[in-house]
Amino acid sequence: MQQKEHLIIFDTTLRDGEQSPGAAMTRDEKLRIAKALERLRVDVIEAGFPAASPGDFAAVQAIAEAVRDSRVCGLARAREEDIRRAGEALRPAAAGRIHTFIATSPVHMQAKLRMTPDEVLERAVAAVKLARDLCDDVEFSPEDAGRSEEDFLCRVIEAAIAAGARTINIPDTVGYNLPDRFGRLIATLRERIPNSDQAIFSVHCHNDLGLAVANSLAAVQNGARQVECTINGLGERAGNAALEEIVMAVRTRADVFPCSTRIDTTQILATSKLVSTITGFPVQPNKAIVGANAFAHESGIHQDGVLKHRETYEIMRAEDVGWSTNRITLGKLSGRAAVRARLEALGIHLEGEALNQVFARFKDLADRKAEIFDEDLQSLVSDELQEEAVDRYRLGYLRVCSEMGAHPEATVELWVDGVAKTESVVGGGPVDATFQAIERIVRSEAKLLLFSVNAITTGTDAQGEVTVRLQAKDGRAVNGQGADTDIVVASAKAYVSALNRLQSPADRQHPQL
Repeated sequence: MQQKEHLIIFDTTLRDGEQSPGAAMTRDEKLRIAKALERLRVDVIEAGFPAASPGDFAAVQAIAEAVRDSRVCGLARAREEDIRRAGEALRPAAAGRIHTFIATSPVHMQAKLRMTPDEVLERAVAAVKLARDLCDDVEFSPEDAGRSEEDFLCRVIEAAIAAGARTINIPDTVGYNLPDRFGRLIATLRERIPNSDQAIFSVHCHNDLGLAVANSLAAVQNGARQVECTINGLGERAGNAALEEIVMAVRTRADVFPCSTRIDTTQILATSKLVSTITGFPVQPNKAIVGANAFAHESGIHQDGVLKHRETYEIMRAEDVGWSTNRITLGKLSGRAAVRARLEALGIHLEGEALNQVFARFKDLADRKAEIFDEDLQSLVSDELQEEAVDRYRLGYLRVCSEMGAHPEATVELWVDGVAKTESVVGGGPVDATFQAIERIVRSEAKLLLFSVNAITTGTDAQGEVTVRLQAKDGRAVNGQGADTDIVVASAKAYVSALNRLQSPADRQHPQL
């Protein structure tokens, strides 16, 4: 039997995914996700845009030092300062890649760059040559390729390959393309460009029309051998192609695709949950592969069919992507060793005081609910890491009085820079009163953009996970998360978490691919 070609999975959760409003991550959060992606056996991890800010540079450098089994990539505009910054950040990497780009569509060249096609071509070649001097592995992207003129696109790509680019990425930057046309574009470029055999063709599709995965798969069927994607389809606007959907489509329809990935699919669910927890972007229940209902059956006809023969209504095994009905649950009698072992199995490595703090939280939670699930543990760890990272505001005390026919009143004690401050406010509801009381103390003047509540596990004693998105006066948006068996307490924790993140302004200017 003919051996299948390798499809490279290029994950850009830490770069393009972070461009989602409110999804900015700390260095330590990026490291946790990078290690999860490494366990997932992602081929290339795009760790960030080193020139965007000192924080992004430090995160890319830290990931380059920590990751050994995946290639680490840094993004750079076709500018000398960007490329040198990326090369410096990637220096510790076992295997690094510089990904440089410049726009090639008429609208981008005229309205954004204010450059002629010849100037763009010259800049692209110079950027690739410089990147190649700093790194053996160089990727080039003609931004907005999906709306570029085909003749010019061929000229730029041919020149970039000649200059040393060994991966050519074709971005559908604004999600404008349709699968048949996008697939045909990939085939045409590979046929028309004389030196196309010297590079791997890649695609980076956005989901503005809900076609990112379909466009990516059409490209693969027409010769693309790298797909750029994100966990949970995270990304700016409507997001990117979802890694889990790409991988499982190629695996499930092995009869159609002449290639395969090296992804350890059993790690998909754990990685999805980690990204959701850190970014505060919940996964919709009916999301393919990783949604809570992805392998659930309620219709009697479906249940009967699955019980008789699983493949009547399931084209994948839930266990293959990390779902399991036989999870070990922990309770109040479980010891430190059991908690630590379960954390290790989830890819969370804690030592010393950090482990002690999480175990103390575990015991407190176990007194309030019968069983502690994996999702509960991940939430406890997330809360602990947030408290370690920022401590200007800390929730000390919360009392809420709510009864039918009366306006709820909340009394909040908040520690601000080590000083306790208390306010009581009557509001339209218990959460509204709580938020008003906190705001009266801090006077941040932040705008509440999102308030979302999700149950972490099942049951009436489940922890509620609350996500709050605040927008500062300067326009920055940040997420805060909190979890507790009491939804009002979880809401207060989330609001305080978001306020703390507002204290660490991130001066970012992300490009858009």
